[in-house]
Amino acid sequence: MGILFALIPALTWGSTGLINTKMGGSAAQQTLGMTFGALIFGLATMFIFVIPQGISVDYHIWVVGLLSGLFWAVGTAGQFVAYKDMGVSSAFPISTAGQIISNALMAAIVLAEWRTVNMWIFGVIAVALVTVGALLTAARSRAAKQNNTARPASYTHGLIAILLSTIGYMFYFVFPNLMFKTGFISPAVHDAHNGVDYMTAIVGPQSIGQVLGAFLIVLFVFHEGNRMFEKPTWKNILTGLSWGIGNLFMFISTANPAIGQATATTLSQMGVIVGTFGGIYLLHEKKTPDQMVKIVIGALLVVLGGVLISNLNHL
Repeated sequence: MGILFALIPALTWGSTGLINTKMGGSAAQQTLGMTFGALIFGLATMFIFVIPQGISVDYHIWVVGLLSGLFWAVGTAGQFVAYKDMGVSSAFPISTAGQIISNALMAAIVLAEWRTVNMWIFGVIAVALVTVGALLTAARSRAAKQNNTARPASYTHGLIAILLSTIGYMFYFVFPNLMFKTGFISPAVHDAHNGVDYMTAIVGPQSIGQVLGAFLIVLFVFHEGNRMFEKPTWKNILTGLSWGIGNLFMFISTANPAIGQATATTLSQMGVIVGTFGGIYLLHEKKTPDQMVKIVIGALLVVLGGVLISNLNHL
């Protein structure tokens, strides 16, 4: 059952790029609209589950949740910029690979979840598979190489956006467990009900941090304060609701000792299949036959690497 819960984010997060592209709007509007949806879901979780269950939402929970939400806003804004600059089918697998690699290494090095030599050996192999897979999915067509066609400037801009996005998402993922490792969150709070209490308590404050972060980014990075409340922003609430479901199950999974940080975050990124092929077949992003072969092989390698990381605890 734990693995099934950990796979829910793969479906909902894999659909994020497809939904927000269909909803339209600028990257700023998509980011802000998505946080509104996340806020609705986060507050619903707090008032329908957390408070009635008597779960504590003290100062420590608010700090962890708010900061985690701010990191998420950076990651999401960068990802939406990349979708526009590179296309969903190109940006999604690269972003996915970056998140798998960064979160696996953070979990291994900072959270000390890779405890044996075998876990490190197979963990490094898995990271290599994910890296190669991402490079294949982003490969140019054979014709473009033969004609020495340079990538557009927007593509390079998209890669920079993905780098910033990966850093933001990395801290968003790891921050709740990192605060436990540093002692800011007590074992009693972290471990209550197999971690479910702690992770569900975070969701409400986290959603507020997401909205605050999105407002700051829209105003001071995108400079689109005059377009914040146009129709595309409200339409992208749907994106946030879909994302919020995945977010809740991802954090519950990271707190589950049988799953852990590295496994939960890796399985959540298996949405690469939904995002990559959804971009091609639902958004009609053009790919040549030789690119499709590379994309299929690359996606399989990313999934294989993800499955290997998810089974490191059994090695």
